[in-house]
Amino acid sequence: MRMIRERSGTRGGGGPARGRLRAVLGGATTVLLTATALAALPQTTAHAADTLGAAAAEKGRYFGAAVAANHLGEAQYAATLDREFNSVTPENEMKWDAVEPNRGSFSFSRADQIVDHAQGKGMKVRGHTLVWHSQLPGWVSGLGATDLRSAMNNHITQVMTHYKGEIHSWDVVNEAFQDGGSGARRSSPFQDRLGDGFIEEAFRTARAADPNAKLCYNDYNTDGVNAKSNAVYTMVRDFKSRGVPIDCVGFQSHFNPNSPVPSDYQANLQRFADLGVDVQITELDIEGSGQAQATNYGNVVRACLAVTRCTGITVWGIPDKYSWRSSGTPLLFDDNYNKKPAYDAALSALGGTPGDPGGPGDPTAACTATYSTAEQWSGGYNGKVTITAGSSPITGWSVNVTIASPQQVVSVWNGSPTSNGNVMTVRSTWNGSLAAGASTSFGFTVNGGTTPPPQVGACTAS
Repeated sequence: MRMIRERSGTRGGGGPARGRLRAVLGGATTVLLTATALAALPQTTAHAADTLGAAAAEKGRYFGAAVAANHLGEAQYAATLDREFNSVTPENEMKWDAVEPNRGSFSFSRADQIVDHAQGKGMKVRGHTLVWHSQLPGWVSGLGATDLRSAMNNHITQVMTHYKGEIHSWDVVNEAFQDGGSGARRSSPFQDRLGDGFIEEAFRTARAADPNAKLCYNDYNTDGVNAKSNAVYTMVRDFKSRGVPIDCVGFQSHFNPNSPVPSDYQANLQRFADLGVDVQITELDIEGSGQAQATNYGNVVRACLAVTRCTGITVWGIPDKYSWRSSGTPLLFDDNYNKKPAYDAALSALGGTPGDPGGPGDPTAACTATYSTAEQWSGGYNGKVTITAGSSPITGWSVNVTIASPQQVVSVWNGSPTSNGNVMTVRSTWNGSLAAGASTSFGFTVNGGTTPPPQVGACTAS
């Protein structure tokens, strides 16, 4: 992941190494919400192509999600995962600090939990990640070159042997190149002490550990043609020419308004595929909401489908509330696991049919949300959001409202608010039942400035 953040995550427990297949086992509500702290296939259905995984499978691809072990006990989380996806990537549970917190002492229980769940549902598993400069236990950074080489190769061998035959693709090396225009390698314990050859050595060690797993190099900000992606391209071309075992390249694809989907995205995927490697979209999330976000998701899916060797897509999380950048609402499901317009766009791009009743709520229900400023003064304003039912009656609604720092929401009326980052989700209270075409509204007071105005996301009906 991008180094503008550290992902939070759980850490693994104990477990012996193994190379076996696992057994398939009304009124105003007063709040204070700041912009930085607003408190195989899925299960078969009658319409198989009405889910992301099933639609992708019909195109010869997988559609996966990054999964956190500590959320698998949440019923909606597990149900959405099981219904929609046919591949999983452990979000943190396979990283070095999770599986080898102390040298030579391996802890696999949390990662095993994810793999067992996936296998029980017929899903594939991507391994993430073996060699990365981040989320390293402290003991790694203190090693000299000889010990570090031994530790790196042992880590790769032990982890891959434990999961031998159970992982379809491994991110062997992650984020080894610098951002910017230099195309240089990133400083890390591995680069600084072992030199440029550490990546090749890691891939050769990985091939020996599990000859049947796909071996990938994974990075971010390589989605278009630029100095960083050119450097990765040169490395992959060199590896292929010399017989270094590399099978795939992962493009993380974290997008936002300041880093949009590049116009040459598909062409860049294709040029790597032309080297004779698979390409995979490995950590997709796109900040935004509504139609703009939906259009971007559709474009990414279509780009993958247009490249024969683009074998699959993984989104980095399931509901927005668990995203590493939740304030940007970058995923396909909202905080309540309702399908967003981005979901429909992704499914449509895959050739599926949106509107499957597998998600929360009535698939025929729809609503719109429109914002207006009711009153304004030098230090704040009252906002109003009008909810209008579509062509069918609805029994409830929810809307995300994003407030920019340093603004604060100090009260909300005619709705029930919850918070996640700088996103406030307002749900209906007494005013959830609306006849077709009927409207209601909720309001909120903001202190701390009048600009920028709040961003109101799509309305989700039930």
